[in-house]
Amino acid sequence: MRINEHTCVSTTKVVLVPYSTHHVPKYHGWMKDPDIQEATASEPLTLEEEYAMQRSWRDDADKLTFIICRPHHRDGVGRREQQSHAQAEEGKDPLDRQYRCEIDAMIGDVNLFISTADDDSGHGGEILVGELELMIAEAAHQRQGYGRAALLAFLKYIVHYESEILAEFQQAAGDNHDAQHHRGPVAAAPTLDSDRHRFDHLSVKIGRTNSRSMALFESLAFRKTSEAPSYFGEYELRLSRAGLGDLIVHVEADDPAAARRGLLTGYCEAGYACC
Repeated sequence: MRINEHTCVSTTKVVLVPYSTHHVPKYHGWMKDPDIQEATASEPLTLEEEYAMQRSWRDDADKLTFIICRPHHRDGVGRREQQSHAQAEEGKDPLDRQYRCEIDAMIGDVNLFISTADDDSGHGGEILVGELELMIAEAAHQRQGYGRAALLAFLKYIVHYESEILAEFQQAAGDNHDAQHHRGPVAAAPTLDSDRHRFDHLSVKIGRTNSRSMALFESLAFRKTSEAPSYFGEYELRLSRAGLGDLIVHVEADDPAAARRGLLTGYCEAGYACC
């Protein structure tokens, strides 16, 4: 998705940057880990395939992704290490130095897949659904609050730009339908529910043994759709669109517990030079 290709989102706890080509080698290294492959239900890719996947995430209008980083401009490395690193990098392009610091600070990613589904409320038509994925790749950075902070920052970004995100998705869907129509008879384009620029709900699928992820999403008001896992051993949890709005309002309120964890504290957006 193109909407976020020049946007960096930050809080005091995490920095979210668009998934770009300079991130691919480190990301590829993460995805060689069998535990990560199992947790994300992923197949190993070659480096060339990983670059192709990055381009897909950038170009496809049904996918939105950010790389999660520690706030490296604040506490990514110690002062002495910063000085040593700066001396070693002296004379190199400033943007290249920025990317190197950013790669060192990478800890995971957060993603949104957009799709339509049949409206089972009896109104007919189709609804818009967003499926979330969250990964903190290395054990050293897990259980540090990074996943919660990244997820909340991502959800706030989605709320802010919901109309624009869904407009990009629907424009691409319309273009694809028109292209197919020129090749021959096709089915009519799906009829969306009356609110074309709002999600009906967000969902996440979590393996039945992943108790930590389950606890995280349930603490943010996501609820299981069934007490039994699916055939694939996963639970689906959902949060309604109204519940999403309530969640962001609650976290942004004067909540001492949230403030202590740095959740959404200092949230801001800035321009980003991507490649």
